[in-house]
Amino acid sequence: MHMAACTDFSPPFAIVEGGYSKENTSAIKDELQEGSNEVKQTIDKPLQDLSVVRYSVNCAALVADTDLDFEITEKGFQPPSKGQSNFEPVFRSGSCAEKGPKQYMEDEHICIDDLVLHVNEIAGSTSPAAFYGVFDGHGGTDAALFVRNNILKFIIEDPCFPMCLEKALKNAFLKADYAFADDSSIDISSGTTALTALMFGRTMIVANAGDCRAVLGKRGRAIELSKDHKPNSASERNRIEKLGGVIYDGYLNGQLSIARALGDWHMKGPKGSACPLSAEPELQETLLTEDDEFLIMGCDGLWDVMSSQCAVTMARKELMLHNDPERCSRELVREALKRNTCDNLTVIIICFSPDPPPRIEIPPTRISRSISVEGLNLLKSVLESNS
Repeated sequence: MHMAACTDFSPPFAIVEGGYSKENTSAIKDELQEGSNEVKQTIDKPLQDLSVVRYSVNCAALVADTDLDFEITEKGFQPPSKGQSNFEPVFRSGSCAEKGPKQYMEDEHICIDDLVLHVNEIAGSTSPAAFYGVFDGHGGTDAALFVRNNILKFIIEDPCFPMCLEKALKNAFLKADYAFADDSSIDISSGTTALTALMFGRTMIVANAGDCRAVLGKRGRAIELSKDHKPNSASERNRIEKLGGVIYDGYLNGQLSIARALGDWHMKGPKGSACPLSAEPELQETLLTEDDEFLIMGCDGLWDVMSSQCAVTMARKELMLHNDPERCSRELVREALKRNTCDNLTVIIICFSPDPPPRIEIPPTRISRSISVEGLNLLKSVLESNS
């Protein structure tokens, strides 16, 4: 997982690829309100033919007709307050794991579609519950296997569970890290990233430490629910340097291409002390709605060669064809191998409905658009020069 990223094959999608922020959401809405300015800006660029203008207008219409009416909070993507939704998710999943070009397979993963059947403590719950995880090991398989086998137990046994799921998740990651250090039967110098998704009814909490990634498919849009913890990212670099760590050529202390991981105790100080290599996860809570169709969880072997939007577009197309999340996960792995990924591959697809994603009908744009005289003359001259 820690080799240099391969070539990025991100396609030029018009839909925003990696989630939304308050700034770029308002920018999209402002852009849609300024139709004439948008077309003018489009034709101010050198054109080869009229299809460029058509592409720009069609893409704008696609974004315009996509549901952008949501609120972004620290908890994640929340639906508009238009009354209670009757949506209740049905969890079903499929996974695929391949060694890829590496000599050994160091990934582990877990899929539990019906958590109530596995956990006595929540047997009285009437809401559906599920749990999923991807663990990308390095320096051997000990850390990934240990965390896979124990993380759910630490979550369930935490005194904050189930009243405060976020606190229980954070505590569980740290307890798993400490318990791994105390196990004398395994190699505590091995390490692993950890990405988990815990669902209770409509509430989904993604916890991430490392560079695996969770991406929500929301009516064809890719919404990233985790952040890749790379040492060179601004927030991680600041945290690392404040704690005395250094970054050499993108590697933490010249050794790891990730900024957060469980295990790797040869790089950590005494338990409980602040350390540049952190096991604390970042959390993202999401309230699922009818528009949320599936979640993709994958190790960096997938994301090194595929953008979030590309993966969502491909997964949605596959699910519309056969509605089989396991077959869909295999297709994503197969595509990553075709794109010459350099790493192990693990992909989980979690669907929230028994039905396949519906076909998206895009009605004609409701935004009137016009072109200025100056722009029309410019377009005419370009067309005449090409004739």
